[in-house]
Amino acid sequence: MSVPPILSYVQARPLLQARPSQSGNPVTVWSSLDLGLTQIEAMLTVEGVRFSGDLVSWAQLAVIVESEVNCFQLVGDAIKKVHAYSEALRRHYSLMPTEAAPTMLVSGLPMHRIKDTNPVKDTRAKIQATEPRGRVLDTATGLGYTAMEAAKTADAVVTVEIDPVAQVMCAANPWSQGLFNNPKIKQIIGDSFDVIQELESASFSRVIHDPPMFGLAGDLYSGEFYEEVHRVLTPNGRLFHYIGDPDSKSGSRVTRGVAERLKAAGFRKVWSAREAFGLVAQK
Repeated sequence: MSVPPILSYVQARPLLQARPSQSGNPVTVWSSLDLGLTQIEAMLTVEGVRFSGDLVSWAQLAVIVESEVNCFQLVGDAIKKVHAYSEALRRHYSLMPTEAAPTMLVSGLPMHRIKDTNPVKDTRAKIQATEPRGRVLDTATGLGYTAMEAAKTADAVVTVEIDPVAQVMCAANPWSQGLFNNPKIKQIIGDSFDVIQELESASFSRVIHDPPMFGLAGDLYSGEFYEEVHRVLTPNGRLFHYIGDPDSKSGSRVTRGVAERLKAAGFRKVWSAREAFGLVAQK
């Protein structure tokens, strides 16, 4: 899948700082058109920054720098914020840059931990707690980082996303392209609460459950859902359940309730994965 050139303030700010004077000669620097995944040569001129065939004016770079919560695609001679609106779920989606991979804002809320960390580290913490192997079920695709990271050690990954509009964000995000070109990954569009009921029993050795907050998807924290997770796991299979900051008032309360419902659903062991802000449960 070809991804249009994309920039954020992370790339734009150093380019502006290196802007040559009106009388200065063009300057060649290294920058990125894929949010830091790769580096390419860029030429700083009086008109703007030229990346091979793409020219971004200094005025456009100034606009990009002013928005630290948006990423911008280069579309012809224009720049365009990467965002979309879901009529079905009435949610706004956008890409928010970080010093590493971008996160996705859903109605203004980041879908990864970004305080004192970044989406890459956040994802790796979840994967370390899960130890993916065999077949893995990922219940919330988002930008696909979890599915892609799990696929490095798993035999196969099935990932479920409730809103096809979220796929628009994946298609625009250079860091999400493994979601589309990795043959180990199978994508399903649907509600995980419904989808899991159609899956074969004892068909996954790992389940990675990273649902929206409780207020947005309470059924994904229910005993009924946990019973289905228990059913689709193989003997000794493992669930990682992201919850949130265990030291916060709400996180502590939700964690206690989740642990109780997991045990009631039949999981024989439940323990804290504190570094990953979640719980691990073993069948």
